Amino acid sequence: MKHITTVLLATAAAVGLMSSAYAADLIIDEPAPVGVVDVSGSWDGAYIGVFAGAGWGFADHNSGSPPGFPDGYDIDLSGWLLGVQVGANFTVGSGLVAGVVADAAWSNIEGDLVTGGAPGTITQTIHWIGTLRGKLGFDGGAFMPYLTGGLAVAGATRHSSGPDVEDTQTHIGWTVGAGVDFAVSEDVSVNLEYLYADLGEKEYDTGGIPPTVDLSTHQIRVGLNWRF
Repeated sequence: MKHITTVLLATAAAVGLMSSAYAADLIIDEPAPVGVVDVSGSWDGAYIGVFAGAGWGFADHNSGSPPGFPDGYDIDLSGWLLGVQVGANFTVGSGLVAGVVADAAWSNIEGDLVTGGAPGTITQTIHWIGTLRGKLGFDGGAFMPYLTGGLAVAGATRHSSGPDVEDTQTHIGWTVGAGVDFAVSEDVSVNLEYLYADLGEKEYDTGGIPPTVDLSTHQIRVGLNWRF
């Protein structure tokens, strides 16, 4: 009888252990979704970044046109730009984010015009461009669309081949645009932005009648920002 009782107790204990192990197998920890970053409300703070893009525009010669050239040697411009930026964002209300950003870019946005006579070939080049802007955006969690606008400054050169002479001027104007930031992690975001800039007028002394040139540009930029 004692032997039978011992066997029954051992069997019951074994069944209990198996049942516990089976129940433990049924408890499965669900892994966190891969690639999902919860960044709602995390756009506050400073950031620094780099960007590259394409630019195109117009060099409007408002005065200084030689006889026979009523359009004043107007030149279409196009090229590239590469720059750095630094800024900061602040939550100002439910879903609203304000910010400020400053940037500077090296560029080769230029265009040529062959006149068919004196002064030969005219080349207008924007060598660098910078902005200081305010931003107002919407906190969409992993993305933030925004509007932007402010001051624009650029350095440009007008070169004439007949005679071979050039002049460099600094243009000061304004810029407006829109963009969107996409969070790829808690500290890194990708930026896509469009800017229009009216860079104002400057008089270039390149021989003959000094032309007054009004520069304007359109820019498409893609950037990478590190937030801290």
